[in-house]
Amino acid sequence: MRKATAAVHAREQELLFRMSRAAEFRDPETGGHIQRMAHFSQLIAAGLGLSPGEQSLILQAAPMHDVGKIGIPDYILLKPGRLTPQEFELMKQHPRLGFELLDGSDSAILQAAAEIALTHHEKFDGTGYPSGLAGDEIPLYGRIVAVADVFDALTSERPYKKAWELERALDLLREGAGEHFDPACVSAFLSRLDEVGVVRARFQDEADALR
Repeated sequence: MRKATAAVHAREQELLFRMSRAAEFRDPETGGHIQRMAHFSQLIAAGLGLSPGEQSLILQAAPMHDVGKIGIPDYILLKPGRLTPQEFELMKQHPRLGFELLDGSDSAILQAAAEIALTHHEKFDGTGYPSGLAGDEIPLYGRIVAVADVFDALTSERPYKKAWELERALDLLREGAGEHFDPACVSAFLSRLDEVGVVRARFQDEADALR
């Protein structure tokens, strides 16, 4: 029975990895970003006192956060400049698309991934999307991934922007606590900065590693 359960879990993990890669192929973000933000999410979960099981669950589910971008047209997803208001409205559909893709499974990982996909662009003050949820209305995993995802996006180089310096990105998290971000999640992240550095070094993007 244990072998059968392990085999099912391994197939589930492979499926999740492949789906994450599919989204990555359509997005200028990198595999390093997916790995880093997932591990940052785990560090925040640990800092909040979540159980080892929940920490593992968010580590496995977080890479699916942007899988809904599979349904966003290339002219928007790959645009090097700022999106128009109309283009941004289309981009804002990706959380619901991701949720619809992942929802309805008996898998705890896919259930968590669906929740994360739908809610990681909500903001603590209610100004996010797609539902304008505020505070504790936003599921905890969504609040955690919001911090992890934004931090790594800011500190990573993209074809359309330079990477922010570490302190500038940390200042944005501090300033955004209570507005964009759950203050408890920001505090948990800031309490683990040594481990954040280890994750960043471990999962460098290829271009960074060659510098």
